[in-house]
Amino acid sequence: MLKSTHDTLQPKIVEYFKNRKYSLKDFISDSLAGLSVAIVALPLAMAIAIASNLPPERGIFTAIVAGFLISAHGGSKFQIGGPTAAFIVTVATVAMKHGYDGLVLATIMAGIILAIMALFRAGELIKFIPHPVIIGFTSGIALLIAFTQIRDFFGLSISKIPPDFLEKLQVYLMHMHETNFVAVVIAILSILIIIQSKKYIPKIPGPIIVVTLSSIFVMLFDLPVETIESRFGQIPSMLPTPIRPDITFEKLRLLLPDAITIATLAAI
Repeated sequence: MLKSTHDTLQPKIVEYFKNRKYSLKDFISDSLAGLSVAIVALPLAMAIAIASNLPPERGIFTAIVAGFLISAHGGSKFQIGGPTAAFIVTVATVAMKHGYDGLVLATIMAGIILAIMALFRAGELIKFIPHPVIIGFTSGIALLIAFTQIRDFFGLSISKIPPDFLEKLQVYLMHMHETNFVAVVIAILSILIIIQSKKYIPKIPGPIIVVTLSSIFVMLFDLPVETIESRFGQIPSMLPTPIRPDITFEKLRLLLPDAITIATLAAI
C-alpha cells in the first residue's frame, strides 16, 4: 500500500530521498540485491509466460515494467514485484479465448477494478476469508507450478498445452513416450543443487547457481535438450513500443468476467 501523509499518497522512495535517509551504502546493497533478484526473476518470468502459452519475452517485459513501477510507487522499503504462477491458468485461458490483445485489455480492466476496490477500502474484507481457504489456495498454486513443469522436466515436444488440469494430464500421457532422459537428468540435478545450496552456501540463491551451471554445461557439451533460443528463437533486446489495444463495447462486455477474476485473484 502507498503511504498516506496529510491525505497525500506518497511512495516510500520519495520519503527516503526527501528526508535524505538514502545513503551510498544503501544504494550498493540495493544494487546487489537487485542483481540477485533479476537473475532469479527473469528466468522465472519467462517460465511463467511459457506455461501460460505466451512467448517468453512477454514475461520479461512484464517483470521489467511492472517490477519497476511496483517498487517505485510502493509504500514498502523492501519490495519485489513480478509475474506470479497463480495467474497461469487464468492468463492461458484468456489468451486462448481472446488473444494477446484481449489479455492486455482484460488486465487494464482488472487494474481499474482494483483501483476502485482500493478507493472503497475493500482490502478490509480479507480478514473475513477463512484460513483454510488461504492454505488451500497456496497449496493449489504449488501443485500448479509443479504440474506445469512436467513437459520440460521430461523434455516432451509439446507445442501447446491446454490450461485445463485434466486436459493437460491427458496431453502429457499421450507424449510420455517422447521422454528425453538427458533433460530428466539435468532437471533432477538442478533440484538437488537448489536443495543442497541452502545447506552449504545459503548466501547465494540456488536458482542462480542452477541457471549458470546448467547453461554452461549444456553449451559446452552440446547436450540434446531444448533451450529458450532453440524453441522460441532470439529474445528481443529492447522493450516493445506500447500499442493501445482495440477497445470496443463488445470486447469490454466479453472480457468483464475475466477481468473480475484477475482483479479478485490479485487482491487475494
